[in-house]
Amino acid sequence: MTNITRRSGFTLIELLVVIAIIGILAAVVLSNLNDARKNAKDSSIKSSMTSIRNQAELYFNENGYSYVGFLSDTGYGKLRDAINSNSPGTIKMGISTNGSSYGAEVQLNKGGWFCIDSSGNAKENTSSSIVGGNTSTDTSC
Repeated sequence: MTNITRRSGFTLIELLVVIAIIGILAAVVLSNLNDARKNAKDSSIKSSMTSIRNQAELYFNENGYSYVGFLSDTGYGKLRDAINSNSPGTIKMGISTNGSSYGAEVQLNKGGWFCIDSSGNAKENTSSSIVGGNTSTDTSC
């Protein structure tokens, strides 16, 4: 009669299958985490852009109903830097030559652009709509 000895443990194939499954799950989790980071950065950009719109309205009311000079305002500078640190591009802001209107936009991480203007618009666009620079004739989203 033959004596059969049983070994406890896993075979090499079983271990490789488990490692492959763990690798696939890790890849799925990391890709979802990357999307979540992009969405979080875009939310931060939109919040800062809304703050710029509020800051611009305060500046407008306190400076003779004109946006001229807003781009050199300290409050705008801090918000601009916060936006630029989260965006793949830089914020573009245009102020009309008579200082009565402005428009600003920035590229989002997930694609597209987020735009605000002096008429109260705040929306996502598929393409850039603000010319940019210190003065602009195109100051609406």
